[in-house]
Amino acid sequence: MRRLLISVLLISAVLSAGAESKGTSTRHERNYIVEGNKLYKEDRYAEAEVAYRKALQENAMNEIAQFNLAAALLRQGSATGDTQQEAMKILQNLTRDAENISIAENAFYNLGNIAFNEQDYAKSIELYKNSLRRNPDNDKARENLRLAQKRLEEQQNQNDDKNQDQNKDDNKEQEQKENQNQNQNQNQDQNKDPNQDKQQQQQQNQDKQQQQQQQSGGISKQNAEKILKAMENEENATRQRINAEKNKNGAPSRRPVTNPW
Repeated sequence: MRRLLISVLLISAVLSAGAESKGTSTRHERNYIVEGNKLYKEDRYAEAEVAYRKALQENAMNEIAQFNLAAALLRQGSATGDTQQEAMKILQNLTRDAENISIAENAFYNLGNIAFNEQDYAKSIELYKNSLRRNPDNDKARENLRLAQKRLEEQQNQNDDKNQDQNKDDNKEQEQKENQNQNQNQNQDQNKDPNQDKQQQQQQNQDKQQQQQQQSGGISKQNAEKILKAMENEENATRQRINAEKNKNGAPSRRPVTNPW
């Protein structure tokens, strides 16, 4: 896959100095572009950059010098940071303002390659399409478009898989928390004193019994037995006292019986 990406991201060929551009071309301007193209083909991109900048000093509107300068900037090293930002700005301006359709086509193509390298496949697809709108025969843009569409589909599938895995992890974590709470509750029940439940039950029975007693008149069974016992003792004492008095005074006398006649 790495080798395929490198072949896809090759910058478009440098445009020749004979291509059409804005303004009147001067001999010094053309010479600088020719010199820059020669250095570019020799992979001497920093020196080519200098030559293209000299051409732009002669004519800042020269679209060929602008495009080739952007290409030289992108070819230097990893083409990151300020270097890539400057190149992208030049290409974006050319896609908007270039009168040369070929320059606009290749500007869109190279911007598509940059987006592809950054794995922004949706953006690269639109840029390749814009390149093909200006030249339907651009086989490289068409090939890269198909590849970007394939990579975008793979990227979306990977994101879907990640989301599913994340949902599974979230559900598993929630289930673990619920199991932990359930285990804690079970441990609390097991650690409770068995006599505690018995005492609580006895207390509830006593409370219920007292409530029933209050509803039936306020006298408990135990109090009723005490009252009956006291009455019985009092009655026995009275009986004993009466018997004692009888024994002391003797039996009462009988009235004499008289004859009716």
